[in-house]
Amino acid sequence: MHENPASATITVTAVEVRELTDQEQSLRLQLERQVERAFLSAGQALMELRDRRLYRSTHRTFEEYCRERFGYSRDAAYLKISATVVYENLQKFLPTNGQEIPMPTNERQLRFLAKAELEPAVQADVWQQAVEQAGNKIPSGRIVKDVVDRIRESTKVPNPYHIGEICILLPKDNPDLRGKAGYWCVVSHVGEYSCTLQTWDGDYTVKIEHLKSLELLDEDCFFMQRLCVRLQQLHQVASPDSSVVCDGRKLGNISTHSKLIFT
Repeated sequence: MHENPASATITVTAVEVRELTDQEQSLRLQLERQVERAFLSAGQALMELRDRRLYRSTHRTFEEYCRERFGYSRDAAYLKISATVVYENLQKFLPTNGQEIPMPTNERQLRFLAKAELEPAVQADVWQQAVEQAGNKIPSGRIVKDVVDRIRESTKVPNPYHIGEICILLPKDNPDLRGKAGYWCVVSHVGEYSCTLQTWDGDYTVKIEHLKSLELLDEDCFFMQRLCVRLQQLHQVASPDSSVVCDGRKLGNISTHSKLIFT
């Protein structure tokens, strides 16, 4: 004979809820912040490993080191570093007049803010607007992207460069351009916020903030365009005259070696 389910007895064990002591509450907050900021400490560690070249005893490049040691792609490693820089900017520039603005807890929330390459004060403004849009909670990466797009559209500046123009590179915080300060390039494509460039060792796509026009005459631009092609050819051959290629990278040395390069 089966029991009627409606008349079955369910035993519930009471769970005692104990309040945390002040010391336990403080420890909990400390540990929660540690979990939330794990991405921050990771980015800071990667930045120091890169800047001090602590990978050099085992790996030729920082990118190879991150891939083999941590399984990070190049983009993933630099995203962690960029997110850390943005986080530190937020700490400096967010208002502190009694407002409790929640901070990011992972790099995905800062992905689009890091890629937008905005000024630190503007980054803080974007984050504050995103928090408000999320109901004063930590916003998703999508909300941050919406605010970034809105701000960039409202402050949109036409791309001032044109194809064939000769510029010098301003690396700033762009890891792709490290070591290329003062190198010259030829603009080969003009986008809305960026340009594609030809340099002696390949092509790069950079934001317009990383360029400065040399304002050369058309005939000088044409000469530099031909020179760039020749330098690329020298760079690609098996055993180029390295002194010529290296000296041809910076504008200050071009006049010295132009005849040699074109012979």
